Amino acid sequence: MTPFSIPYGRQNIDQADIDAVVEVLKSPWLTQGPAVPRFEAALAAHCQAEFAIAVCNATAALHIACLAAGLGAGDRLWTTPNTFVASANCGRYCGAEVDFVDIDPLTWNLDAGLLASKLEAAERAGTLPKVVVAVAFAGQSCDMRRIAELAERYGFTLIEDASHAVGASYLGRPVGSGAHAAMTIFSFHPVKIITTGEGGMVLTNRPELAERLRRLRSHGITGEPSQMSVPDHGLWYYQQLELGFNYRMTDLHAALGLSQIARLDAFVAKRRQLAARYHRLLADLPLTLPTQQEGAESAWHLYVVRVPFEQLKLSQRAVFDAMRSAGVGVNLHYIPVHLQPYYREQGFTDGDYPEAERYFGEAISLPLFPDLSDEQQDYVVEQLRNLLLFLPKA
Repeated sequence: MTPFSIPYGRQNIDQADIDAVVEVLKSPWLTQGPAVPRFEAALAAHCQAEFAIAVCNATAALHIACLAAGLGAGDRLWTTPNTFVASANCGRYCGAEVDFVDIDPLTWNLDAGLLASKLEAAERAGTLPKVVVAVAFAGQSCDMRRIAELAERYGFTLIEDASHAVGASYLGRPVGSGAHAAMTIFSFHPVKIITTGEGGMVLTNRPELAERLRRLRSHGITGEPSQMSVPDHGLWYYQQLELGFNYRMTDLHAALGLSQIARLDAFVAKRRQLAARYHRLLADLPLTLPTQQEGAESAWHLYVVRVPFEQLKLSQRAVFDAMRSAGVGVNLHYIPVHLQPYYREQGFTDGDYPEAERYFGEAISLPLFPDLSDEQQDYVVEQLRNLLLFLPKA
């Protein structure tokens, strides 16, 4: 029997969180009540953004952000292959074509230099993207300043998928401030920095985007007389102006999120402390540690290392299986999106994005969450050390 069973991520719920949800359960409002706007206002203030629109999950947030950007059939969305499939699927939901830009070999984020080259070629070919989704992988922003300059030059809408990066900062501003992206997406899944159980948010500084995002999350309906095509008939009256969705967040989820914001800074500080400790404990092993680019302060949703399995004559599968057998819930973030069967059917194949594919063959996500103890972290490192140094060669 192993001494630990350690997941790669886990939520932290305290009595204040439980009390906040119970309070909503006892209130008249389980949904469409006051908790959602309070949560939105609190996160917008924390991120120094003008508007925050809460939805049922981050995939829904990406979808309505793309729609608010005007993405549709015949348009193109570009993103990174090193992400969860939702960062690409949101373009397909809108009927757009999806393409990818390979990753930076140091940060494992979308490579801004490769993006610039690809945009030059696309401009000549008349195939520029309408939307670029820049993913803050593992909690660290891309080179957003350069990408924003490219957005201005080439006319695409820049969306930052910061699902991993609630509480992170970039060039001295909170991620989500709108300093570079037209819209920023957050996720509140239980393994993320803060949780609502399931939930997402779109942050923006543009009132016209905020107005449309609110409408799209609720069936395309408005109760605002100024937006209606016929005279207002009273407080009960509404109109559907476009095809929207039931993507609303409930007050139960929002109450949990609002309570969690009180500990957001503490959660991020603990994750940074654990990441620094991993840096020290792993420094002498034959692997590549995660690198932070200048100006980016990660929220450390993930701690990913790269192991040169081929060079060490080790099997990636064998190391993963052995770690999990030892009670360490390692994971892999991510299988390159273009290698998924659905995207292969769109014409993508092996070799299209070689850096992301090399990364995939070497990456291991180690456990990282605020309640991870020093003893557990020592155990994770001990197990990995034993495998890398003493596992029989493949």
